[in-house]
Amino acid sequence: MFSPRLPIRVVQLFSLALALSGLLLLATSCGGSKANTRSEASGPAQPPAVEVTTATAIVRELPRFFEATGSLSGDEQTDVSPSMAGKVSVVAVEMGSYVKRGQTIVRLDDVDAKLRVQQGQAQVDQAKAALRQAEEKVGIRPGQAFDINKLPEVANARVALELAEKNLRRSEKLIESGDVSRSAYDQQKAQRDQLKEQYESALSLARQNYAAVMTARANVANAESQLNLAIRNQSYANVYSPIDGYVADRPADLGEYVSTTTKVATIVKINPLRVRIDIPEQAIPSVSVGQSVSVTTSAWPDRNFSGRIARISPNVTPTSRTLTVEAEIENSSGVLKPGQFATVRILESRAAPATLVPARSVRTESGVSRVFVIKDGKAQERQVQLGQTEGDLVEIKTGVAENEIVATSNVEQLSDGMAVKQ
Repeated sequence: MFSPRLPIRVVQLFSLALALSGLLLLATSCGGSKANTRSEASGPAQPPAVEVTTATAIVRELPRFFEATGSLSGDEQTDVSPSMAGKVSVVAVEMGSYVKRGQTIVRLDDVDAKLRVQQGQAQVDQAKAALRQAEEKVGIRPGQAFDINKLPEVANARVALELAEKNLRRSEKLIESGDVSRSAYDQQKAQRDQLKEQYESALSLARQNYAAVMTARANVANAESQLNLAIRNQSYANVYSPIDGYVADRPADLGEYVSTTTKVATIVKINPLRVRIDIPEQAIPSVSVGQSVSVTTSAWPDRNFSGRIARISPNVTPTSRTLTVEAEIENSSGVLKPGQFATVRILESRAAPATLVPARSVRTESGVSRVFVIKDGKAQERQVQLGQTEGDLVEIKTGVAENEIVATSNVEQLSDGMAVKQ
């Protein structure tokens, strides 16, 4: 085995080294096996218990409602345009100003309108003078009724004619007895015919003069109408607000020329405000005029604004199967503004029992809501369906029963089956 040339001392040392190596290898093998055995016996380490606070699920009668969204709009809104064209000479309001009905918004240059009023007044005076002359011809005073038989010319001609008629009838009786000659009778008859013509001529002239009076009166009425029209057009120089409200827009500027189609201001009435919402077909029996509603907005998330249903559409929209409802919202403080997006809550007349838990006990991820029910010192994960909110409580439609205990703190650290400490 060994070369006879190696010294015996070297051979002995080499044999001893081999023996020691074998013993070390055996000891290492035995130690590793025991360590593995102890590790397998102890098993995986348990996570520490999570400390939580808890609350008990309660059942309470909860007023029922459903929600819809819409945009707030003014109760009344109008774009104001002038009734005449002209240059803006005065601007009386600014955006945001509150105006009363009849208050001046802008004033236009009215120099031309004043001249037309003066011209119309002169025409009225001229027509009235002509009327007085015409009335004097027929002998009547202003406002007096016309009686043609009371005119002196007509009355005198009628008296002369009546006398001639009497004399002619007397002569007709005397001519039969021979007391009046035929020539005298013919002379009286000719005189009667002449007076009759004079009477008829007086009547015709009186009628013509009275027609002139009627024409003069018509001219006065026409001139007065033209004057009133000029006065009205002059009043159009002042552009008034047609409603009470706030100036939402005032695009007209000083010195600008505007026409009857130019918008000079927009006035909006903001109390109450209106909001239109669409409710589903199945909720139609729960809605009626006068029903209470409440409104919240993103600008005032912690405030509820009260209102009522004012109008309900008579028909359902065929495409969406929804019913349009319009509500009026009290806004005496003016904090709500037209155009804001609002959530409308319509209260139903009935209440129903609901299971409620604190809102902080719910963990929602990716649209899925969960709570952890605590039983026997461990957390049980429950997937739940949420309902209405009531203050800091939330309704649990499915997943939690009355009197069950739910975790309200450190919810994000919990998992199903985890140990907890209360």
